[in-house]
Amino acid sequence: MSEFEAKKESWGGGVINEDIEVCFEQLIQNQKEEIKKLTPNEFKNHQLPLARVKKIMKTDEDVKMISSETPALFAKACELFILEITRRSWIYTEENKRRTLQKSDISDSIHNTLIFDFLVDVVNPNQNH
Repeated sequence: MSEFEAKKESWGGGVINEDIEVCFEQLIQNQKEEIKKLTPNEFKNHQLPLARVKKIMKTDEDVKMISSETPALFAKACELFILEITRRSWIYTEENKRRTLQKSDISDSIHNTLIFDFLVDVVNPNQNH
């Protein structure tokens, strides 16, 4: 049994759909293309406030100096992360025939997606039901 299958089994089977994975790969490719097209001024405009991102980065006492480009890069990474987890969570919203994304959908997404396994301990598995 592969590591993937073992994780999937330990998470209660998980929902795996190759069509969904293909869509996510296309989303990632589209995001990469958009990033390549950004001008330096556009790169600094984000949904997340750069000052807040920088403040969060400085909570690590080992971090002394942060270049001006770094918060912009982290903000973009955060945007992509939020987009990814939201889209994966929305699948569970639709499966439950709802139009409102709920905490349980995010939890289901985290528990059934290998790339989010670092969040499993953060999200209480009992929140699902």
